[in-house]
Amino acid sequence: MKGIILAGGLGTRLRPLTNVTNKHLLPVYNKPMIYYPLGTLVEAGIREIMVVTGGNNAGDFLRLLRNGKEFGLSHLHYAYQEGEGGIAQALSLAESFVDDDLLCVVLGDNIIEDSIRPYVERFKEQGRGAKILLKEVPDPQRFGVAELGPNGNVLRIIEKPAVPPSSYAVTGFYMYDSRVFEIIHTLKPSKRGELEITDVNNGYIESGSMTYDILPGWWTDAGTIESLLRATNLVARKCRGSGIED
Repeated sequence: MKGIILAGGLGTRLRPLTNVTNKHLLPVYNKPMIYYPLGTLVEAGIREIMVVTGGNNAGDFLRLLRNGKEFGLSHLHYAYQEGEGGIAQALSLAESFVDDDLLCVVLGDNIIEDSIRPYVERFKEQGRGAKILLKEVPDPQRFGVAELGPNGNVLRIIEKPAVPPSSYAVTGFYMYDSRVFEIIHTLKPSKRGELEITDVNNGYIESGSMTYDILPGWWTDAGTIESLLRATNLVARKCRGSGIED
C-alpha cells in the first residue's frame, strides 16, 4: 500500500502565520504539523509515501523531511501542485506513483490520537473499493457528513449541510484502490472551482464499494487558529500522559 500526504493549499484561515510559510510546517506542540500525518502512516506499516505540496515554500519540506530517515524510511517522494485545484486534483498528481496499488490518503493538517493500522489492515483484506474513517462530532455542519443507512452502509456524503443527516464527520483519512484516478478524471470543478474529494467518495458509494470505520479516540484538523490551538493542546496532553516530551 502507498501513502499520500496532501500538504498544499494557501492556509488562508491561518494568516498571518501562513504569510511566510506553508501551514503544514507550523508547529503543533513540539513538532512541525507535517510530522503527525507522516508518523501516522509509518506507524501503520506504510513505507512508500509521497508528500504533495505547492507554493513558494515547497522546498522547505525537502529541507525538513529529506528522505524520511528520521521516520525510518529509505526514501520519500514529492509532487508539486500548481495553484489551488482542490484535494482531488492534488491526489491526481500521485497517479504514476501509486500505479495499481492500494493507497491511504491523509490530509496534512489532520491529527489523530490512535493508530490507523487496524483500518489499513481491514482495507487490505477488503482489497478493492474505498474506506473512510468517521468521527462523531458535536458540530457536524462544519464538515462533510455521512448519511448512514439502516444496514450500517453509507448512503451519501453531504458537504457542510445546514441540517446534518448524522453526527458523523468524514475525517481526512481515505483509503482507495487505483480506480480513484479514473473517478477523478470524470469530475468537474465545484462552485469553488476545485475538484472535490466528497465527489470522489460519493462515486465509490454509488458503485457500492465504500466501507467505513468509526474512530474511538480524538481527531482534529489544524487548519484554523482555533483548531491549531486545540491540536496543540490535545497532542501536549497525549505526550505528557505517556511521558513523551521530545
